[in-house]
Amino acid sequence: MTTTDTAPARRGLSQSQKIFLGLFIGIAAGIFINEMRPGYAPYVKVFSDIFLRLIKMIIAPLIFATLVAGIAGAGHFKDVGRMGLRAIVYFEVVTTIALLIGLVLVNVFKPGIGVALPTTATQASQAPQTWDQILLHTIPTSVVDAMAKGDVLQIVIFSMFFAIALGMIGEKGRPVVQFCESLAETMFRLTNIIMRYAPIGVAAAIAYTIGVSGLGVMKNLAGLIGVLYLGLVIFLVLVLGPVALLFKVPLKKFFNYAKEPWLIAFSTSTSEAALPLALENMEKMGCPRRIVSFVLPLGYTFNLDGTTLYLSMASVFVAQAAGVDLTVGQQITMMLTLMLTSKGVAGVPRAAIVILAGTLASYNLPLEGVTLLLGVDAIMDMARTSVNVVGNCLATVVISKWEGEFNETANAGPRG
Repeated sequence: MTTTDTAPARRGLSQSQKIFLGLFIGIAAGIFINEMRPGYAPYVKVFSDIFLRLIKMIIAPLIFATLVAGIAGAGHFKDVGRMGLRAIVYFEVVTTIALLIGLVLVNVFKPGIGVALPTTATQASQAPQTWDQILLHTIPTSVVDAMAKGDVLQIVIFSMFFAIALGMIGEKGRPVVQFCESLAETMFRLTNIIMRYAPIGVAAAIAYTIGVSGLGVMKNLAGLIGVLYLGLVIFLVLVLGPVALLFKVPLKKFFNYAKEPWLIAFSTSTSEAALPLALENMEKMGCPRRIVSFVLPLGYTFNLDGTTLYLSMASVFVAQAAGVDLTVGQQITMMLTLMLTSKGVAGVPRAAIVILAGTLASYNLPLEGVTLLLGVDAIMDMARTSVNVVGNCLATVVISKWEGEFNETANAGPRG
């Protein structure tokens, strides 16, 4: 008598489950390092750095290939002006609301009152860029240099001009378009390979953060951390929620496609790490590639909702801690400055601290406040960065809906 093995094949853990497992392992390892082996933290950090380097390695070719292939296709370049205007209007409205939420909450709860600033002054001053410097910075002097530095905005600008020119020469440019389409597919496949390492990178990043700072790092600045998290939740529920309902975004479906990029951003504190997967998942959700490859990278420069909300809170927090009473006019002017100087910091973990230092110096506020915030910045950076990613994913769906090109029947599941 012969038997046939009819037992169903065992299904392994999904990518999301592996990342969650990495989070828990990282937390446990971080507590152990902090309590028992503080000197081990640098050895753990290298595994997190490997993951971030792998991600940064693919950013420039991925953005270039997807933008060129999307825009240069049959007449797509004609739509860039209208789509870009809609995206910018949406970005600026949403980030302005984020600023106001941050300002209102920090003035209501006043978490900086009674906080003693450190006695050692920092030298981390950096003057904010003027409007003309910001404008000039958008145009790369060398696309090779822009790609080497990972300057997302400059890569986007060059890719747009290149794609428009490519589209204008018609069939002569078709081989280049086909090459970029093949390159984009290759980069997505490479993304899948790199993401297999994500649980290890995430575990290492969390372990290092807790190992260096400890769980007790939240004690002295629990007020600011709590207000920031409250502000981000309010923003998600009362701003992004109504936007999703207004544009009839399928919330359950959106959550399924956005949760993994969100988790990667939360764990690594860098939106750049989540960009390749966000590009892939938003396209699978039903957004056309040309919109995905345009709106998401552009949002990394102009739609930093979480970072903007944080900067508004942090700057007023420092003023409160220093006993400086800022008028409403001064606070609004400072927020406008932060709005400009914060453009393009999404790819760098905790770069907002540098932006904050420059703004504090220009408004004669004590730079000791930067030292105060550095201790818990990692905890706040995870939250604000993850909100940046969710906001940009939603913006991609919104613009797709606004353009009338969202595929309601797309059924391809998110990777993992």
